[in-house]
Amino acid sequence: MDFTFTEEQRAAAEAARGVFAGVVPDAVPSPALTTGAVAEGFDRELWSRLAEADLLSLLLDEAYGGSGLDAIALCLVLRESAGVLARVPLLEHSAAAAAVQAYGGPELARRLLARAGRGELVLTVAANGRSGHDPAELAVGARRDGTEWVLDGVQTAVPWAYDADLVVVPAQHLAGTAAERTVLALVPRERDGVVLAEQVSTSGERLAELRLASVRIDAGDVIEADGAWEWLHTLLATGTCALALGLGERVLNMTAEYTGKREQFGYPIATFQAVAVQAADRYIDLRAMEATLWQAAWRIASGASGALPAAGDVAVAKIWAAEGVRRVVQTAQHLHGGFGADTDYPLHRYHAWAKHLELALGPASAHEERLGDLLAAHPLG
Repeated sequence: MDFTFTEEQRAAAEAARGVFAGVVPDAVPSPALTTGAVAEGFDRELWSRLAEADLLSLLLDEAYGGSGLDAIALCLVLRESAGVLARVPLLEHSAAAAAVQAYGGPELARRLLARAGRGELVLTVAANGRSGHDPAELAVGARRDGTEWVLDGVQTAVPWAYDADLVVVPAQHLAGTAAERTVLALVPRERDGVVLAEQVSTSGERLAELRLASVRIDAGDVIEADGAWEWLHTLLATGTCALALGLGERVLNMTAEYTGKREQFGYPIATFQAVAVQAADRYIDLRAMEATLWQAAWRIASGASGALPAAGDVAVAKIWAAEGVRRVVQTAQHLHGGFGADTDYPLHRYHAWAKHLELALGPASAHEERLGDLLAAHPLG
């Protein structure tokens, strides 16, 4: 198998490195120093630079001003963003725009995608359900009423909801005795019946509980195509794995730098066997996270079939990402000693963001169970 990235994918990663080079993690507000959200909104200046570098339109076709790239290119860019804790809705915005392009129809795409690619229109996704533990598509009900859809329900922990122009909300179509299916509604933040209740993430970022009470949406703003939510949810999960990888790599580099300088008994502590073994274990974690991430991203990008559905590859990537990023930051804190908890040093910010990503990915045991179900349904050999 050829693991080499294409020239276009490498160019996207290089452009991202250039944009993020000026972002200093020390400037990220610290959740340890506040009892509320760390900031009122995302980094608009960085958002503009991403738009100028055409990194908000990676997955869009040239007809909408995009680069026509794939999930692998997006994950490469997300990996770079996590290394500096970039406070922008890059994952949610890019995934939502890609879903509109793939499933939303030409009229909806014409109205939204060029503006989204330029960063003029900000999109996010409600993907956590009512409680964070139940399927997102079951948290909101949608019924057809003439040329409109009516939405009722609650979605929790919606990222960037206070800043986005549109929230993509999965909803269960309620059609009497007809078979229920999932639709995607593009809900304006400011619409009668839409209420946002502030929540704060583990990383200190501002989230929102999205409450919908008889919210009316034009039929043209609802995506009814089968498989749209499953595809979007898979892309969001894989992108979150890319964020975990980028964060973990930066944290391990910080740990290597620190242990190479910190001395005990006249020697750098990196030369001690106990320290070296722990760092080596975390390096192995990161390489496993990377291999499983690219396998999942490749399945999404190529649409390749296999013995298992793409959901199996995504489940494996999520297992390694959730477990791996936790182990990496815990080892980093341990090897940094008390210095790792110093709020003047950025490691505690990475730890908080890693915990948020771990919770967003969900417990590894749940993904292992999902993988077991897939194996039972699609026996190998």
